[in-house]
Amino acid sequence: MTEPTPSDWLGLAGRVCVVTGGGGGIGRAVALSLARAGARVAAIDLDARGLEATRTALHEMSSDALVARCDTASVDSITAASETIAKALGPCGVLVNTAAVLRPGGLDNLPLAEWNAVLSVNLTGYFLCAQIFGRQMHALGRGSLVHVSSIAGSHAQGQSGAYSVSKAGVIMLSRQLAAEWGPQGIRSNVVSPGMVITPMSQSFYDTPGVTERRTAVVPSRRIGMPQDIADAVLYLASDRSSYVNGDEITVDGGYANMLMNMVPRPGFD
Repeated sequence: MTEPTPSDWLGLAGRVCVVTGGGGGIGRAVALSLARAGARVAAIDLDARGLEATRTALHEMSSDALVARCDTASVDSITAASETIAKALGPCGVLVNTAAVLRPGGLDNLPLAEWNAVLSVNLTGYFLCAQIFGRQMHALGRGSLVHVSSIAGSHAQGQSGAYSVSKAGVIMLSRQLAAEWGPQGIRSNVVSPGMVITPMSQSFYDTPGVTERRTAVVPSRRIGMPQDIADAVLYLASDRSSYVNGDEITVDGGYANMLMNMVPRPGFD
């Protein structure tokens, strides 16, 4: 590993970084943070309007950036985007998978189409992007994959359709990629957010009282923002985490570890 200069502490300057779901929320925060670190950033998403906002923000800080409309559930769409990015910026050295959808519903009557729709983006899409952009990493002989999962991947979230299942799958997908590709110099890790305001969760926090109730059960006593997740992603993307592989960082203000504190204990509480 080449030691980065003091001004490039993360060692990301000049590295080609691809961010799925880069049209907003966590994906946009990651893309902008990578650009600030000197990376050559490509943001891909199906959301054309969101991509335009990301494009404007990226070009304010870097000319080595582009956005591309892409359906991450489609092999052809990802392949086309990967070729465009490689031609414009160079081969991918970092892939950050953030694209996700949420379709609520109980499992007793969840239509198969709804189940498949979530899995195709949240899990199969991650696999396809890893496979297609990973080929460029194999050619380079190095690379870093960072997948955004959720605390719902380890703690079942009822009435959320296939969401928890898809996020659990992301965690195992990352571990398998780490096991198979680690010997080729490619790392794979997960960031699992919880209690974060994103476009997907905004409607929850718009409901009166929800922010206060959620804040009360988070030890850090605040709700997370996309930048909190982006900061963890940058660490895993960078050479500063060069010996971290197949692991998961939970970014939830401590919430997921508070189960025993929610159990009544007379005389102790």
